[in-house]
Amino acid sequence: MLIASDKSTWTIALVGNPNTGKSTLFGALSGVNQRTGNYPGVTVEKKTGEVVHDGRRWLLVDLPGTYSLAPRSPDEMVTVDVLLGRRRDVPPPDVIVCVAAAGNLWRNLYLVSQALELGRPVVLALTMNDLAENDGVRVDVAALADRLGIPVVPIHPRRGEGLEALKAAVERAGAGEAPAPLAIFPEEFRREVDALAETLADVPRYLVERLLLSPSPYIEDGLGLDDDDRAALRERIEAARERLAEAGCKTPQVETTARYAWVGKATDGVVRRGERRRRLVDRVDAVLTHWLSGSLVLVLVLLVTFSAVFSWAEIPMDWIDGGFKAVGEWVSTTLPEGPINDLIGGGIVAGVGAVVIFLPQIVILIGLLAILEESGYLARAAYLMDRIMVRFGLSGRSFIPLLSSFACAIPGVMATRSIEDRRDRLTTILIIPLMSCSARLPVYTLLIAAFIPARSYLDGWIQLQGLTLLAMYLVGVVVAAAVALILKRSLLRGGAPVFVMEMPAYQWPSSVAVVRRMIDRAWDFLSNAGTIIFAVSIVMWGLLYYPRLSPEDAAPLIARQERAATELEAARTGGDSEKIAAAATALKQTEDHIAGAQQRQSLLGRMGRWIEPAVRPLGWDWRLGAATLAAFPAREIIVSTLGVIFDVGDDVAEDGNEQRLVQAVQTAKRPDGRPLFTIPVALSVMVFFALCAQCVSTLAVMWRETGSWTWPAIAFTYMTVLAYVGAFLTYQIGTLLIS
Repeated sequence: MLIASDKSTWTIALVGNPNTGKSTLFGALSGVNQRTGNYPGVTVEKKTGEVVHDGRRWLLVDLPGTYSLAPRSPDEMVTVDVLLGRRRDVPPPDVIVCVAAAGNLWRNLYLVSQALELGRPVVLALTMNDLAENDGVRVDVAALADRLGIPVVPIHPRRGEGLEALKAAVERAGAGEAPAPLAIFPEEFRREVDALAETLADVPRYLVERLLLSPSPYIEDGLGLDDDDRAALRERIEAARERLAEAGCKTPQVETTARYAWVGKATDGVVRRGERRRRLVDRVDAVLTHWLSGSLVLVLVLLVTFSAVFSWAEIPMDWIDGGFKAVGEWVSTTLPEGPINDLIGGGIVAGVGAVVIFLPQIVILIGLLAILEESGYLARAAYLMDRIMVRFGLSGRSFIPLLSSFACAIPGVMATRSIEDRRDRLTTILIIPLMSCSARLPVYTLLIAAFIPARSYLDGWIQLQGLTLLAMYLVGVVVAAAVALILKRSLLRGGAPVFVMEMPAYQWPSSVAVVRRMIDRAWDFLSNAGTIIFAVSIVMWGLLYYPRLSPEDAAPLIARQERAATELEAARTGGDSEKIAAAATALKQTEDHIAGAQQRQSLLGRMGRWIEPAVRPLGWDWRLGAATLAAFPAREIIVSTLGVIFDVGDDVAEDGNEQRLVQAVQTAKRPDGRPLFTIPVALSVMVFFALCAQCVSTLAVMWRETGSWTWPAIAFTYMTVLAYVGAFLTYQIGTLLIS
């Protein structure tokens, strides 16, 4: 088959095992010309980029990492469909670039053998050659290319080495003839595939082969057969499998035998292994994967991470706070008094600013987690956690989705597609929202900064505020473990699956990959601040602003305010500092009373007062209840709602280093003059938001991944009950301890 060399745009598909450097290569080739989304109809991430080489445009497609092209999950089915040119949203690939790690060729070439059966040009990109050499592995690249019959190019994408040679190899492969499809199966098996293919004329031979080897519901669903035709197809497949078994060619074992026999011939004399000496990384692994020392290191890493979230973000948070303060003051002095002034200054600027101020902390957390993943440490943590998670009916395979959920629950839920057992996948999905995602971080940091002393230990490495933040994250982890145990012994009964995971090599994190992940998450956060939070801030302002006090109710309050203002002016004229302070305090109390009366009169105040009896046992008043109601679409909205409720645009501390909303919650009072927030109340709010399921987007993704609203409904119900009980116990016990 000839590939049309005069095409102006080629499609280049990147495929490879996990931890082979495929995504790093994608980033090195495409640079900033990347786009991320979902394939239509499925919740599988779609990453595409653009490359221009010798005047030709390439559409680069980064396919999900997989060990095999035997579709047993949505990710693998998408990969196979793209490689076969069966998706309308992606052109058929002109060249397939298989990415393989030099130190693991025996395993990686299994996938390469499947790619060679597709009848398209293939180029093998050989990565991590330096790490392989350190392990005593030497690969004869020229001999390997001769054995495979395809170009083999050693590369180091992190340093940009070999990229031009790879591009040239892709160009030659795309302009030349595609190799004949690889034929490695016994003659008996090929005859059965030929016979079956005659009855499935429009189905690619590779998929017919897959149906015979290991019937997949994902392949069958794509054939568009009715129930009768599907049943007939299964009968033909079963009959063919029985004939093969009688001929001594059992399926699916025949595939493993044939492919690894081919891999053995391809690597014989090509891959040489010298004596492997015990190296420093082996001793490091012995420490990091030991149940005791590894656990201590993991706790220390997480503690330092969360402490850094506070200490490193302080200065940029002050900058953001100062910027929004200046904008709010400009609005209040430029626009005439009235609803528009209050909407822009007290609603939009204050509401959005109260959330955006936490952007540095979120970016720092995402960056540190990305560094841990890029360095190879997170895989060790997953292996270490398997020993713990197996006690709760899960395996270390659930650790990565759970850890991803500390950034956002949505990619965490999507990452469960790598869990093959349905019950284990559902269990993981149901506990993922208990992981404290970045949306909860603004709630934690606001209340911790306001009520937890800024004490430090070990020369500033460990901070009390960081310990408190870590405790909030651990609340979700501990509760998730208990819920998983209950689910695996009741609704989703089943034993813990066997955990097998490849340990990636240690390597320096790619600064480009880390920064890109930080930018992507920051943009996602800001887009929410500019859309959802912007809209909710306006809605919350309207609910809090209207209806206004009637003239009859407002008249005595306004008269009282005018008298207080007159008394203050008289005190200033007299020059008595004590009288000035007393008159200013009286005026401030009058203004607070008017603001409180208006808030209680508003629609949001009425809703809050309606649920106040239910939240009073938690130590909350109607304002916290109303803010919690408003935060149902997204947890972080409670911060902007509190910003609107407490009117932070008009209550600015003279000390610019103090954040306005922090000061507002510190000074908030109940009607009887007692502080609204105490340490037990603040902890109660944090525990509630650590356990609640207030995120519509996460519930929607759970529905898409499970195919039913039953599981999101279960998650929302049990988490709401847990959140209420947890907040109740926290407040009641905390109050008893400090009373």
